[in-house]
Amino acid sequence: MREEVLDLLAEICEDDAVKRELDMELFESGLMDSLGFAEFLVELEEQFEIVISPSEVERYDINTPEKILELVEARA
Repeated sequence: MREEVLDLLAEICEDDAVKRELDMELFESGLMDSLGFAEFLVELEEQFEIVISPSEVERYDINTPEKILELVEARA
């Protein structure tokens, strides 16, 4: 599932670098914003049936691909 989640993240961020650099700061780098994260959550729910509400997480909890993977794996 990790690869599929990274593929989805790369699609949302429009950059495959998120698949290689798992410690990349998504928001500071401009690859992700609040709207992009909301879109990611919708796709995550549709593709993997994993529900994460934006109000459940702080930006610090989801600011790198690795942290997003950890969150998704904890919910799967």
